[in-house]
Amino acid sequence: MSQVPQIVLWAWEQPEDLEFLDPARFGVAYLAKTCLLEGDDVAVRPRLQPLKVPDGTVVIAVVRIQTSAKGKPDYSDVQAEKLVSVVTEAARGRGIGGIQVEFDATSSERAFYRNLLIRIRSALPPREPLSITALASWCYWDDWISGLPIDEAIPMLFRMGVDSSSVRRSLEAKTEFKAAPALHSIGISTDESLPWIPSGRRVYIFSPKPWTQESLQKALTVLM
Repeated sequence: MSQVPQIVLWAWEQPEDLEFLDPARFGVAYLAKTCLLEGDDVAVRPRLQPLKVPDGTVVIAVVRIQTSAKGKPDYSDVQAEKLVSVVTEAARGRGIGGIQVEFDATSSERAFYRNLLIRIRSALPPREPLSITALASWCYWDDWISGLPIDEAIPMLFRMGVDSSSVRRSLEAKTEFKAAPALHSIGISTDESLPWIPSGRRVYIFSPKPWTQESLQKALTVLM
């Protein structure tokens, strides 16, 4: 991860023109593919919106894994192999400097995702950065991510749902994360304030609206 800048902008499924970025200071993690699990199938949707970044930008391809509301996934080996193929294909994209996998996992689903990450790590080049996004609860009191074959887990300190009050109390007390993979980075959003932002971390920033120079500058003031 040493080649990844300390500030990375998430570029989600919306048109993004980030040519104003300084590649020496900023990286970009963009939603490359969305995978929908249903039964034994994996439906793959590619990014549909344009993305522009300056030459030399470190770009991380994000693969989002979701479960269908229509049918419970089988979480089978066949399904895992399909996902490995999707991730490795995303890693072969032009100028890709890392892979990030995003998913939610209930207690019963964690064995599947642990096995999936082991398979992904084995399929990627040894020095290819591999990260995941992580619920804040996984990083504080429900640690199941320590020991995973990843380079970093990014605590998602926004859109926290039912855990929001507990996480905010921990942040107010400046409590450090317990999970070792979560000690290197954090994920924040431009539209949610936090009582404390741990320093010395790589910061991933999400914006619900397309990025502009003005919105980036406003986000940076929070970190200073």
